[in-house]
Amino acid sequence: MASQGLCGMDGFSIAHLVTGGCLNRTAGHPLTFSPSSCSAAALLKPDRGEAFRPPSPPPADAVEISCFEVSSEYLRKEMDEDCCSTQLIDGDGAFNVAGIKHFIKTVKLAECGLSYAVVSIMGPQSSGKSTLLNHLFGTNFREMDAFRGRSQTTKGIWLARCADIEPCTIVMDLEGTDGRERGEDDTTFEKQSALFALAVSDIVLINMWCHDIGREQAANKPLLKTVFQVMMRLFSPRKTTLLFVIRDKTKTPLESLEPILREDIQKIWDNVPKPQAHKETALSEFFNVQVVALSSYEEKEEQFKEQVASLRQKFYHSIAPGGLAGDRRGVIPASGFSFSALQIWEVIKENKDLDLPAHKVMVATVRCEEIANEKLAFINADEEWLQLEKAVQHDLVPGFGKKLSAILDKCLSGYDMEVIYFDESVRTSKRQELETKLLQLVNPAYQSMLGHIREKTLNDFKEALDKAIEREGFAVAVDDCTQSFLLKFDKGCEDAAIEQARWDPSKVREKLRRDIDVYVTSVRAAKLSELTTLYEGQLNRALSEPVEALLDAASDDTWPAIRELLQRETKSAISRFSSTLLAFDLDQATVDKMILQVEEYAKSVVESKAKEEAGRVLIRMKDRFSTLFSHDVDSMPRIWTGKEDIKAITKTARSASLKLMSVMTVIRLDDKNDKIENALSVSLMDASDSGGSSRSIQILDPLASSSWEEVPPTKTLITPVQCRSLWRQFKSETEYTVTQAISAQAFSQTYPAFLQSFWCFGPAEANKRNNSMLPPPWAIVAILILGFNEFMILLRNPLYLVVIFVIFLVGKALWVQLDISGVFSNGALPGLLSLSTRFLPTVMNILKRLADEGQRPAAPEHNRNQELETKRFRNGTHSNSSSNITSSESGIEYSSPPTQ
Repeated sequence: MASQGLCGMDGFSIAHLVTGGCLNRTAGHPLTFSPSSCSAAALLKPDRGEAFRPPSPPPADAVEISCFEVSSEYLRKEMDEDCCSTQLIDGDGAFNVAGIKHFIKTVKLAECGLSYAVVSIMGPQSSGKSTLLNHLFGTNFREMDAFRGRSQTTKGIWLARCADIEPCTIVMDLEGTDGRERGEDDTTFEKQSALFALAVSDIVLINMWCHDIGREQAANKPLLKTVFQVMMRLFSPRKTTLLFVIRDKTKTPLESLEPILREDIQKIWDNVPKPQAHKETALSEFFNVQVVALSSYEEKEEQFKEQVASLRQKFYHSIAPGGLAGDRRGVIPASGFSFSALQIWEVIKENKDLDLPAHKVMVATVRCEEIANEKLAFINADEEWLQLEKAVQHDLVPGFGKKLSAILDKCLSGYDMEVIYFDESVRTSKRQELETKLLQLVNPAYQSMLGHIREKTLNDFKEALDKAIEREGFAVAVDDCTQSFLLKFDKGCEDAAIEQARWDPSKVREKLRRDIDVYVTSVRAAKLSELTTLYEGQLNRALSEPVEALLDAASDDTWPAIRELLQRETKSAISRFSSTLLAFDLDQATVDKMILQVEEYAKSVVESKAKEEAGRVLIRMKDRFSTLFSHDVDSMPRIWTGKEDIKAITKTARSASLKLMSVMTVIRLDDKNDKIENALSVSLMDASDSGGSSRSIQILDPLASSSWEEVPPTKTLITPVQCRSLWRQFKSETEYTVTQAISAQAFSQTYPAFLQSFWCFGPAEANKRNNSMLPPPWAIVAILILGFNEFMILLRNPLYLVVIFVIFLVGKALWVQLDISGVFSNGALPGLLSLSTRFLPTVMNILKRLADEGQRPAAPEHNRNQELETKRFRNGTHSNSSSNITSSESGIEYSSPPTQ
């Protein structure tokens, strides 16, 4: 497509096209080239506001070159840098997309925002439209060459920028109407171009001859009628200014012509069919009608120029309030003008229904969405955001909220600046969509930040709570720390909050609260467990030894004393325990449950101790029998002189042992009386006195049962059958002691007193009873004389010392194991008799232990046996035979090795 007008040469002049010639532009003539000696600087350009004067006829040798024949390859710029014309729509209705983009870029229209105006002109063909625009706006539209006849000059729609008018004003020169080239029937393009001018222009100049006013066809009334009708159907009001320019004004005053024009326009508006939405719409809602008259350009050129210059002043600040287009509506931002014009032209050509606000929304939607996508892509590649996103994945980021808010604000502010001139509802909607996408993009980073805050707060809470519990009560420490660290979490969330989002961190806060509650619960459980263990340990220490001592005493007051001890210690422990529990702020049900647990534990301690002592009842019985039988009422060892009633002493000792067994049979913590002691006495003591009946279990024997009457099995320690078995074993193991006593009594009646003391108590005791601290002098002399040879042998052969040392160690072990000092404390004869029964088992036990020690490490059972043995010696056990006790689920079994 050839370019209309002259454009800059990009560093070379048109004179380069024809060597040695000069181009001249004349009004009504095409460019002519004269091969005269003119330089490229002789290229002429008309002054703005002035018409081109027809030159003198060109010389005969002039060569004509039409400016439209100059290839667009060379005409890349306009002659005037402030004015660049391009064809927007060609004669066939094709929209020049590339041309308008180049035009907008050249004139920098996109930078104008809303500060621009669009002016178009329509009117009959060859009515001087282009000439008027060139003089009025300093454009360079092609004008008709009057010397070549009257014909169509402008084809399609041309676009140019006005020179030196603010704001930026774009002028469209439309193809003339009623031209012979298109004919009478081809009026479609006329209507389309007129409708297009009314749809996109703020000011429409309607150029008409003065003598056509009052006419129908010449005044373009049918065209306006059609355009008005279609415009109301397709578009909504945008308040376009219709400026009627009356050309070649006659003597008729303007005051007389203007009412006629306004009346004609109003009639057209009133008579045109209107859609239902605009039945009552006034002409003033769509158009602002103004009229101006100009003198003839050819006849009154100077006056024409003055009137044009005056008219030009109206286009300065035309969009300001009070200007020609001061009340326009539905303005499209300059950056969307090309898209808007293209869409409007397509709608007009395809005759689709579309109103202007919806079209404006469409344009704004496309542009705003493009800008939003650009901003979204920008933030995805923003280095600051990428660093922040990476940092928050690993740890807390101080000032996270402010940093991220600044990044988002920069993105949204850039969007707001670029879409400020688009439809408000659309740009707001797209801004919300952009903001939603941005927030979706940064939400994972925000959630990571909250997770770090929660984790750090929880860890700090745990550390602070452990320290606070040591200084103050548990409940107070928990409340203070919980409130303090929840407040700390809230402050951390405020620091991480994003200004553009109203995200609620309550879910993370609730999770933190649950984590805190779980930790508090675990700590409380641990502390209560420690506390319970502490008081249980205190109860165990307070009850174990006293209960053991009371059971060892085994009297009628044993269980009442145990009950009193249990109540006293339990009450004291519970009082302290309850006071301590107040610091935990527990509910009453939990407190009662824990107190009951402590009470049950106290009872279990007593019951456990009673079961333990019941397992040693046979040992206790033998010890008691030995003590009462071998000592008098003053706890002095008995000397069997023959005057003692051994039978009575034996019965008394056995009765005391039976009393001990009756105490050990059941657990009596409920203060209920039973008949166990009476049943044992009748079945065991009385049966022993009656002779033969003691050797068999009577049919009506109360001990012929596995349970005691009115005693639950859980409280039973020794069953009746076990009592009978224990009694038999007890009697068999104490019979020998009685026999020894009888023998000693018979011996005392036969030998003198000194020998009795010697044999009964040993030499040391005999000498002591004779008031001497040392052996008799004769015994000392005999030892020195008789032992001299042996002493010399030891000195000559030291090996004997080793043998003697080994014998000493074995003897020492036997001395300790047999407790010889304790055995002979009751006399030599009882001691010898006791050693005779215990010597061989003790030696075998020592040898067995030595063998076990040589084969494997010491076992726990060995330690337990040693402990039991030591305790037996500590309690003064001097029985004639050892007893073994084995506990099982069915009861307690008792066994004793046979007496040798």
